[in-house]
Amino acid sequence: MKTLLSILIIAFISFFQIQAQSQYETGMNKAFDLWSSGESQQAANLFERIASAEENNWLPFYYAAQIKIVESFDMEDVVLKEQQLEKAQELLDKSKANSQPENVENLVMQAMLYTAYITLDPSVYGMKLSGTVTSLYEKALKIAPENPRVVLSKAEWDMGAARFFGEDPGKYCPEVKRSLELFSKFKARSAFYPNWGEGRAKMILQNNCKN
Repeated sequence: MKTLLSILIIAFISFFQIQAQSQYETGMNKAFDLWSSGESQQAANLFERIASAEENNWLPFYYAAQIKIVESFDMEDVVLKEQQLEKAQELLDKSKANSQPENVENLVMQAMLYTAYITLDPSVYGMKLSGTVTSLYEKALKIAPENPRVVLSKAEWDMGAARFFGEDPGKYCPEVKRSLELFSKFKARSAFYPNWGEGRAKMILQNNCKN
């Protein structure tokens, strides 16, 4: 009787675990669909709702932060952009809190967030954050030299720095090309693990690397 009861309890727990996982997957897929259809704000809100229900899961926080960071680059209102980045930092901090300290995906996203701040006011944030961005990419590259997003993002940052100092950004084209090779080999650790960047790499090559 005790054995039967134990089996029933295990089956009951497993059922609800499967149900919870199914709800998570459905929610994440819906959020990605919203994002891809241009409804980024709704997608970010849904990622946040998923995050509130998913204990110790960094991914929903990560994607909610990513949306706000990416969108901020096109924002012209300084006050709204700063508010957007402050919210993105809150979300990214939660992503970090629910992940390993040396998660390179979070390191790349933090570097992107600081880059967005630099575009907000280069005279203020350029000197303050440029060195930090470089350090973040160097740290990420040391941890995961074969991660395509690390290689691509660092190369794009280096290209921007080269332009700023009047140098040829084309010298970083080989790294962009290398990132494409890495994208072709990259295997995500899970269904929703970050896998973005390949299209960006192709666009950078087309626009900046003619040879």
